[in-house]
Amino acid sequence: MDQNKYILTMLVENEPGVTARITGLFAGRGYNIETICGAPTANPKMSRITITTKAKPLQLEQCKKQIKRLVNVIKLRDMTGEKAVKREMAIICVKANPEKKNHLKQIIKTFEGRMMDTGPEYYIFEVTGNEDTIDELICQVEPFGIKKLARSGVLALYKES
Repeated sequence: MDQNKYILTMLVENEPGVTARITGLFAGRGYNIETICGAPTANPKMSRITITTKAKPLQLEQCKKQIKRLVNVIKLRDMTGEKAVKREMAIICVKANPEKKNHLKQIIKTFEGRMMDTGPEYYIFEVTGNEDTIDELICQVEPFGIKKLARSGVLALYKES
């Protein structure tokens, strides 16, 4: 059976060591974490951790059961389906040759990117979107020469409607 990509988000107590226990659970079972993002919520006593991973369905179910057993985990949700708002941010530094700057600006504009810094030989811009959108933008600017790239990893919230 093939591995599927999953997005898990969890509400946890904002205490030292919580993220380490969760990542240790994945590592101890040989599951790779593709992306992880964690930050405090509106309630400073809680944080939200969002993880993307690839696993077989049975492996994922076992992993979710073990995450729920961790004492600092308040809530766990699988955000893989359509009932979640999912976004990612990337900051990209691209070589900007003078004769290609206009074309590069047009690509950035098409993806609703925002210029953060410009120099005579580079542009640094940010873009947000779903994972596929970020991947597509990277493919389009790769021929210019990507000097640096930072991605946030997926963030997800369950839709209220």
